[in-house]
Amino acid sequence: MNKQNIVLIGFMGTGKTSVGKKLAPKLGYRVIDVDLHIESAEKKIISQIFSESGEAYFRELEKKAIREISRQKRVVITTGGGAVLDEENIKALRENGLIVALLASEETIYERVKKSKHRPLLEKEDVKLEIEKLYRERAPLYQTADLKFETDGQTSAQVADKIFNAFKRSNFGGLA
Repeated sequence: MNKQNIVLIGFMGTGKTSVGKKLAPKLGYRVIDVDLHIESAEKKIISQIFSESGEAYFRELEKKAIREISRQKRVVITTGGGAVLDEENIKALRENGLIVALLASEETIYERVKKSKHRPLLEKEDVKLEIEKLYRERAPLYQTADLKFETDGQTSAQVADKIFNAFKRSNFGGLA
C-alpha cells in the first residue's frame, strides 16, 4: 500500500484540523484543510457560502476542491465532516491517500462545538438533537476508514502522536 497522503475524516469537532496541524510537521508534509481551501477560492467563509448559495452548492465546491487536493503528494488533508457523504470524494481521496477517521462520542462533540458560530449545519434550535441526527447518518461512513482513532479526552498532539506511531510501526507507504 503506497499512499502519498494522509486524509483525516470524521464528524465536526473530532479534531481533524488541529490534529492535521500537529501531524503534518512530524511527517515532513504540508497540511491542506479542504474548508479553508474553499474559503480561499470563493473569498467567503463556509457559513456565508451556505447562507447565500445553499448546502448543495457548497458540496459541489467541496467535491471540486477534493479532486484538486487529492492529486497532490505528501499532504495531510483535513476534510469537513460531510465530505464522506459523497462516494466520489472518498474515491478521490483514497486513490492517493490513507483514510484516517477521528472519532469521538456525541457528548464530546457537543461540548466541543456547542458555542461555535461557524458551523452552518448546527444553526438549529436544538443543537444536541441535530448532532445526534447527523452523527447517526455519518457514523457508518467514518467506519470505512483504513484506520480509526478515538479523540475523546485527548489533545490534538496526543492523537497526532498515535497516528504517527501507527505509520511508523506499520510503515504505510514508507511514510515513517
